Amino acid sequence: MWPFKKKRYSLIDSGLLQGMTDCHSHILPGVDDGIQDTDDSLHTLETLYELGIRQFWLTPHIMEDIPNDPADLRRDFETLKTQVASPEIRGAMHLAAEHMLDNLFVRRMAEGNVLPFTPSQSGPPLLLVETSYFNPPFRLWELLDDIRRKGYVPLLAHPERYVYMQKADYQRLLDMGVLLQLNLMSLAGAYGEGARQKALRMLHADSYSYVGTDLHNLDDFLDYAYDECLTKDDIENLKTIIDSEEKK
Repeated sequence: MWPFKKKRYSLIDSGLLQGMTDCHSHILPGVDDGIQDTDDSLHTLETLYELGIRQFWLTPHIMEDIPNDPADLRRDFETLKTQVASPEIRGAMHLAAEHMLDNLFVRRMAEGNVLPFTPSQSGPPLLLVETSYFNPPFRLWELLDDIRRKGYVPLLAHPERYVYMQKADYQRLLDMGVLLQLNLMSLAGAYGEGARQKALRMLHADSYSYVGTDLHNLDDFLDYAYDECLTKDDIENLKTIIDSEEKK
């Protein structure tokens, strides 16, 4: 007798997007490698809202190659908001940034010139950070400690994509109080099988605290969002993370 295959569901069909907070996206137009056109940004926000997402954190890159200044990003964010027709969507938009742990970050952090992620009015602000996919930054662990000493909680974006990180590294991150953010498209294989397998292992080990789309292009996101890649167990674990986010 052939073994039964587990039925799989797409992100869209799973119901996980209903009421979800997207804590990582590149929807602010023309500021990084994400969406470039304002009309595309508006269409993307409307489409995601129709799919059920109810809070949008726009998190453009800040790095040496894309040295966005927080003041400029705040101005561009407010400009975009004035062009959003729906008051529900406009009220659900928030601004933070995805900070690369590089030399620019060290300088900006010393100046206090960063854009934190503040999902809770009572808890400490989070700082969404990333590294190179292939190599750790110089003084990685000291940088993460510095962030905490400055009063922020580090939130590491898409840790499943870092090929240099192994199980012991992820455990060290968790032990030192770093939170981990899952890219939903990792589960559909958007970044390769290695990242998908890491994401599944960490998902079922309850390692993640937040989920995000990391959307750079709506069409790409939808292609993966309709991929039937999730088991019922995957969905239950994701629902636990999403529900806990809403309570923070």
